[in-house]
Parts: sequence; structure tokens; C-alpha cells
Amino acid sequence: MTTNITAPDSSAPDPSAPDPFAPARLGPLHLRNRLIKCATFEGRTPDALVTDDLIEFHREVAAGGVGISTVAYCAISPEGRTDRHQICLRPEAAPGLVRLTEAIHAEGARAAAQLGHAGPVANSVSNRARALAASPIPAPMGMSMTHSPTVEEIAALRTTFARAARIAVDSGFDALEIHCGHNYLLSSFLSPLLNRRRDGYGGSLTNRARLAREVLESVREEVGSDVAIWVKLNMYDGVGAVGAPARRWRGFNVDEACAAARLFEADGYLDAIEPTAGSSLLNPMYLFHGQAPRTAFADAFTGPMRWGLKAAGPFFLKHYEYHPGYLLPLARRLREAVDLPIILLGGITDRATMDAALAEGFDFLAMGRALLREPDLPQRISDDPSTTSQCIHCNLCMPTIYTRTECPVRG
Repeated sequence: MTTNITAPDSSAPDPSAPDPFAPARLGPLHLRNRLIKCATFEGRTPDALVTDDLIEFHREVAAGGVGISTVAYCAISPEGRTDRHQICLRPEAAPGLVRLTEAIHAEGARAAAQLGHAGPVANSVSNRARALAASPIPAPMGMSMTHSPTVEEIAALRTTFARAARIAVDSGFDALEIHCGHNYLLSSFLSPLLNRRRDGYGGSLTNRARLAREVLESVREEVGSDVAIWVKLNMYDGVGAVGAPARRWRGFNVDEACAAARLFEADGYLDAIEPTAGSSLLNPMYLFHGQAPRTAFADAFTGPMRWGLKAAGPFFLKHYEYHPGYLLPLARRLREAVDLPIILLGGITDRATMDAALAEGFDFLAMGRALLREPDLPQRISDDPSTTSQCIHCNLCMPTIYTRTECPVRG
């Protein structure tokens, strides 16, 4: 499948397209521009609380020119973390979260919190709590089987999402991103490969989307209309052919993603959708594209995980060629399916790609790895449209999430 886009000359953007650096509105929020720092785990919370290091990271990104900076992996509960070092939204975390949002606001940007539950991606050994998934499946990080929540436990999860949303909003966050991608908990319910339930949360797409819809309802009812809410929605898990029919041995695909997006839109709780792709369990490199740093990933672990990654690296960490706007072909399908604003993610590193995406009807643009290398890239592109990102898409930043996320080649 072709994954690049034909971008206009950066010196001559389409005059009919929105200016990526002009003020814009996302739900109730007025933003200084259409650029969003996407949720990428920074690995700077060793005690599951905000640190000065994390605050400085987001302050620097906000000062660099984005309209929103998104704080990643704000787990709704202790077992919902990928490991015990991630922020868990609880009362003890609130003072640090307040300092974090104040620092972002002081630089002229809005602050978003990514609310999520890692589900089968959680490390049950680190968390000292059993990982959850729609159905019992192997949880590789904890070397154990997941627990499939009962209907009563699912009801409690909805309450926990709402409680976490309240803590985030009371701590100064202007927006909430609900993580429904990468085979985290909500995404595992959507996947026909991972969800083998026989109750009202399994089987048809309507049933598999039920938990995500209930979570969105609970969060919106809790925080009201003054907070922007969007969902990070998988378009394709990276399992089977992109356009293959959704069957139980294949993951979630773009046709079902479009159908789920229409359900979300009809419910009326969302202000936008951020399409994503790939699976932290099954095919993580589909999200990132570029080089697959197999050796560096293996070296980030010890014991069985290291040897397992060395052996399975070529199968688990696949190579996908990088192109600007590489998720655009899938995202186009979603753009056509709903009227909600769409936040385009994946290879947004230059003015030409920004202009091309906005000219196609996308509303906002999310940036990730490039900001690790150059936090001020948005401002420099605004000042000089010919600016070229220094990110080489080597993905060596990815294994650093287990210590302290950084660009290893940043000067």
C-alpha cells in the first residue's frame, strides 16, 4: 500500500486551506494554532508522580510553539499502568499535575491529559496487579494471563475513568484524550482477535465498542462541556491485510474503525478523533514506521524478555518505510466516514505535509518524535516554511522510554 502523500511546494501552500499556525477552535477550546504535541510516554515519573523533569519537558515543548501539549499515559488505576513508574491519576498526584498544567499554560499552550488503561500491555509483575483484557490472553510484559473483567468490574472501570477525568480537570487540564488504541484495554475490547467474549461486550462491533462508548459517556458527564475530549482510535492493529474483513483471527481494521467512529459521533460526547494504528502487543512498529531498533529494544530489558526480543525481533519489530504523512491513507477513510474534526498523526514534520493534510480536510496535526529532537520545531517552521526536521526516524528514542525518554542523537 502506498503510504506517502503528494504535498504542495512548501513555498506555495494552497490558499484555500487553513493556516496551520493560525488560531483555531477545538470543541470549547480556543487554540493558538492547529498543532498538538501527541501523547508519547516521557519516562520521567519514577515514583508515578509528576517530576520537575517532566514539567520542564512539557514547558519546553509548549514554548516551542504547539497549541496543545499532551501528557501521556495518565493511568486511571494502579493496574492500568504499563509499569509502576507511570502516573496514576489519584489525589496524591494532583499537586504535581497542577504545577505541570501551570507551566504549559504559562508558555501559551493548552494542556491535555491522555487517560488510559494499559490492559494487556500492563506489566503485572511491576504493578503487582493482574493485567486486564477483554478476554484471557497472554500478557507478555508480566509473563502471565490477563484477567477478563466481569460486567460488574466493567461498571467499576467506567466509574474509575470518570474519577480520573475529574482529577485531571481539577488539576488544570483543558482537554482529555481517551486512549482507545494500540490494544490497550479499550482497544482490546474492539479487536475481534483479542475479544472472545460471549456477553454484551463481545461479538458484534456494536458490542465490542460498547465499553469505549460507555467510558466516553461517563467522562463527558463528569467533566461537562467546558473540556475538550477526543479519542485516540486505532484504524488498524497491524494484523492481517489492511482491508481484510474483520474476523476472529485478524485484528481491528479500518472498516470497523470507521463504523466505530460513526457510533462515537452519533453519541455526541466527542470533539475530535485522533486516528492511530499498530499494536503494542502484536505490531508496534506499524505506528512509528522508519527503522526498527531491535538490538536497542532487547538491550533495554534483562532476563527472558531480552532473549525473547532477540529471538522474536524480526517478527515482532517489523520494518515499515517512513514517508511524510504515512498514516494519511488510512486516516482518509476515517475523514470520509465522520464529520467530527480529525487530528492527523504520523510523519507531520514539515510545512508541506501540514498544508497538504489541511487542504484534504484534516483539522489538526499531531507531532511526536520530531519534538523530542527539536522541541522548537513548530516555531521554526512558522518562522521559515522551508525548515526541515532533523529527526531521521531511527526510532532509537523508543527503547529509552524504559529509563528516560529522549532523542539519543540530539545534539
